[in-house]
Amino acid sequence: MFEVSAVTGSDKPTTYRELLAQARAMMAGEPDRIANAANFAALLFHALPQLNWCGFYFFDGRELVVGPFQGKPACVRIALGKGVCGTAAATRLTQRVADVHAFPGHIACDTASASEIVVPMFDGHGHLIGVFDVDSPLPNRFDEDDQHGMEALVEAWIEMNDPTRFEAAA
Repeated sequence: MFEVSAVTGSDKPTTYRELLAQARAMMAGEPDRIANAANFAALLFHALPQLNWCGFYFFDGRELVVGPFQGKPACVRIALGKGVCGTAAATRLTQRVADVHAFPGHIACDTASASEIVVPMFDGHGHLIGVFDVDSPLPNRFDEDDQHGMEALVEAWIEMNDPTRFEAAA
């Protein structure tokens, strides 16, 4: 069984490098993207301080649908272009929001959330897979180091869950 190791980095870039190594080790050899998404969300939720929600929304061809996550129950469906998650998916850009209450059209799934970072996910052909969403009860919780760290982690999740990864071994 995989155990979440305490991150020991004295700075955020080091912390994210350690998390990236843990995430890759945890997903190595596991072809199921839902299992990997569940463990990935749990790893980050328990390793990073001051989070109250962490998880995936997957694109079903029409809208974003909640996937594996850690935290309170979430909004189940989010339209593209709506809220922070829908905006990240529609614009294809990471959304780092210091104050979600000031974000036009913010969807308050958990009223305790004050700041948020959402990284859109695309396959190798540029097709939307979904978004990875992290919320904090603290305003301005996420900075540029968090954004770069989250983007690197999400990139690793996408790479490790590419269905062609196991075809060469078969």
